[in-house]
Amino acid sequence: MSGVPLSCGMLRYAIVGVLGTAIHFGVLAALVEFGGVEPVLASAAGFIVTLIVSYVLNHRWTFASPARHRTAFARYTAVSVLGLGLNSLIMYLAVHVFGLWYILAQALVVMVVPAVNYLLNRSWTFKSARS
Repeated sequence: MSGVPLSCGMLRYAIVGVLGTAIHFGVLAALVEFGGVEPVLASAAGFIVTLIVSYVLNHRWTFASPARHRTAFARYTAVSVLGLGLNSLIMYLAVHVFGLWYILAQALVVMVVPAVNYLLNRSWTFKSARS
């Protein structure tokens, strides 16, 4: 990402995130409505498809990374799981400890988690990892 301004990378990351969200919902709905798959399983499948698609787009387009896939994909998956955990923690604290409306709590998540994930992916996941 050396020649790309931070704001351009963040915009690309946001575009990939929106596309990933659409893919996740699309896979979920298609599997439930047309495949008769149970919703939790369908959502997990959507998460996996989204993880792969967003990884490829972020590796090639957002960060133009020279990092090896073996290392970068493992790191990307770790960051994604960390993001899910952070999402759950913020939601739990905001709703159950501080009594916030769940929509406001999710707005807090959207302000924190994507930024944390972007910074971790930029500084760790997609660095040139030669292992």
